[in-house]
Amino acid sequence: MSQVDLNPVTRGCFTRGCLKEHAHIIVILLSVIDLFTLSSAGLITHYCVFGNVNLNARHQVTILLGLLLVVFFLELAQFYRPWRGRSILQELVLFLKAWVAALVALTLITTASLPDGTAGSNLEWVGLWAILGFIGLATTRFVIRYGLAWIRAHGWNQRRVVLAGLSEMAIVTENQINKNPWLGLQIIGYLDDRSEPRISIEKSGLPYLGKIHNLVDIVEQERVDQVWVAYPFRGELRSNEVVHALRHSSVSIRFLIDFYAFNAINRSLSDVAGIPMLDIAVSPLDGLNSSLKALEDGVLACIILLLFGPLMIAITIGIKLTSPGPVFYRQERVGWNGRPFMMLKFRSMPVGAEHGTGPIWAGPGENRATRIGAFLRKTSLDELPQLINVLKGEMSVVGPRPERPAFVNAFKHQIPNYMKKHMVKAGITGWAQVNGWRGDTDLNRRIEYDLYYIQHWSVWFDLWIALQTVIKGFVNKNAY
Repeated sequence: MSQVDLNPVTRGCFTRGCLKEHAHIIVILLSVIDLFTLSSAGLITHYCVFGNVNLNARHQVTILLGLLLVVFFLELAQFYRPWRGRSILQELVLFLKAWVAALVALTLITTASLPDGTAGSNLEWVGLWAILGFIGLATTRFVIRYGLAWIRAHGWNQRRVVLAGLSEMAIVTENQINKNPWLGLQIIGYLDDRSEPRISIEKSGLPYLGKIHNLVDIVEQERVDQVWVAYPFRGELRSNEVVHALRHSSVSIRFLIDFYAFNAINRSLSDVAGIPMLDIAVSPLDGLNSSLKALEDGVLACIILLLFGPLMIAITIGIKLTSPGPVFYRQERVGWNGRPFMMLKFRSMPVGAEHGTGPIWAGPGENRATRIGAFLRKTSLDELPQLINVLKGEMSVVGPRPERPAFVNAFKHQIPNYMKKHMVKAGITGWAQVNGWRGDTDLNRRIEYDLYYIQHWSVWFDLWIALQTVIKGFVNKNAY
C-alpha cells in the first residue's frame, strides 16, 4: 500500500487516528460546513425568485428555521456520527430521510404562518432552496467522505483492531476489510488460549499475538483501538473473560457474530421493537417487500395474459376437440408457508389417468399424455393457467416450483432445508428452472438454486429470471 512521506510525528498522528482524538471538532466542522452551504443556497435561490438578497424579517426567520430543522433531523438520523464502515448507500438513505422530514416540516410551518396571496412565491423559493441545498450538502458530504476514504486507503487515520479468538466469520471479516482499505480498519492479529487454532493457518495470514491474559498489555503496547470478540457462540465463557479483562480499559469492544455457526438461510441483523435480532431463516417477503412482490406479480400476470390470451383460447378449443373432459386440471400443491392450494394447468392427460397409479413423477418414456397434451407439456404451455393462481395471490410469476403434498412429505425428510423453499410464494418459473434444474433432475441441486433465490431475492432478480425464461424459451429436455 503506497504512502506519502511524512515526518515521524505527522505520520504517527495520522496512522494512530488523530481524527478520532478530535472527533468533536470534526462534528462541529461538519455542522458549520452544512450551515454555510444551506445559507448560501438560501440566498442564491432568494435572488432567483425575488431578484435580491435583502431578506425581510419573515424570510430571515424562514432561513434560520430551515437551518435548525435540517441540522436537527440530520443529527436525529445520526448523520453526524462516525460513518466508518457505513456504506455510501446507507449514508444516502439517512440523508434523504432527514432532508424530506426537514423540508416537510419547514413547508408546513411557513405556509401556515403566511398571509393569503404570498404562499405561492414562498413555496417556490423554499422548493428551489430545497433542491439547491440538497445538491450542495450531498456534494460537500461526498467530497469529505471520499477524501477521508482516500486518506484511509493510503494508510492514514487507521483504527487498529485485534481479534480475541478466531472463527470462520473472523476470516471472512478479515478478507472483507483487506478488500476495502477505505474503511481505515487494520486487523493486526489475534489472541487465543487454544494450543491448536480453530482455523487452519492457511486460511488466514493473521499473526498470533499471545494468550488472553496478555490482552491488556497487548492493547497498550500495540496502541489498539478496538477488540473484536471472535469466539463462536459456544465460546460464551471465553467472551466474558475478554470483557472482564478489559474492564479497566477504554478500548472499544465489539462482538463479531458468528453467522457461520448456523446452517442459515439468512445471515443478517434486524431490529424488532428496539431489540436486535440475528436472522437465521426469515422470508424476504415481509413488510414493503410483500407489497412490491404483489404489485410485480399483478403487472407481469396481466401483461402475459394480454400477450398469450389468444393462444390460451386456441389451446382451450384444441383440448375440447381432442379429448373429453374439462379444460383445466386442478392439482393440490404446497405453497407459501406450507399451505396447500389448487394449482391450475391445461389438462394434458385423459381424465382419471392417475386413478391406478396415484401420484408419480413424470419421467422419460412418459406416454400418458394426450396428443395435444404432450405438446403442451414439452413447451410448458400447460402452465399458463397458473396466471390465474397468481392473480388470486396463491402463486407468483417467479419463485420455486411447488410440489404435491405426497412428494413434499417424502422430500422434507431426505433433503436438508427442503421446507425453506416455502418461505416465498411458489412460482410459474424460477431460478432453478432457468438454469436447467426442472423435471426429473437432481433435487438437491434444485433446492440449492431455490434457496439461493430466497437469499438474494429482489424485484430486479425476479425480472432477470423472467427475461431469462423468455430468452431461453419454454421448451426443455426435462419436460415430459
